[in-house]
Amino acid sequence: MKITKSTLLGAVLLLATAVWAQDFPRAEVAVDYSYARYAPSAAYTQGHSLNGAGGAAVYNINRYLGIKMDLQGYGSNTSRFVIPSTVNIPGGGTANVSGNLFTYLFGPQVKLRTPKLQPWGQLLFGGAHSNVYGNAFKNICQPLPGACRFSTAPAGNAFAMAFGGGVDIPITNTISFRPGEVDYLLTNFRNQFNGSNQNNFRYSAGVNFSFGGGK
Repeated sequence: MKITKSTLLGAVLLLATAVWAQDFPRAEVAVDYSYARYAPSAAYTQGHSLNGAGGAAVYNINRYLGIKMDLQGYGSNTSRFVIPSTVNIPGGGTANVSGNLFTYLFGPQVKLRTPKLQPWGQLLFGGAHSNVYGNAFKNICQPLPGACRFSTAPAGNAFAMAFGGGVDIPITNTISFRPGEVDYLLTNFRNQFNGSNQNNFRYSAGVNFSFGGGK
């Protein structure tokens, strides 16, 4: 039986394609503990430490590039608001205000895969939700009629972006330990209480699971 060069080349390409297809997991799912240092832009309420949890899912296009969905939620934190006289709050205001934070972000992830260490970076965009400004309106503006020059609660949703990365340490072919992920987290809650973006810090750690393909 005669084997032509084109047949041999086709077999090699087919084998290379098969090997490439098995050289990385098709999907990854992570669960984590997450800490956020939320930094309101208003001087009267400084940074808040928020503890929470969440997870992420990645669909890998090839060995290095994946599309990521990241969802995190942080429990309620209570802070003392001592607001001086402003245009929106002529008489100022004082109250204990509690608030939570949720983020839902999407974007590319780039990962370097080695047997012992897998560093990765990401750039994610999406939204954030918090009830802190609605609670501030309820606790500061509503008890005294006319205390605030606005009559509806500020919106609880805003644009968000995260830029950073982390590292995974493979334990088995399907499970990796994630000792740390560090991100700059931008949120854009602009309202009568907050005049500009919030430049926040985020740290997460957990476990990453791989599905399909190989390491």
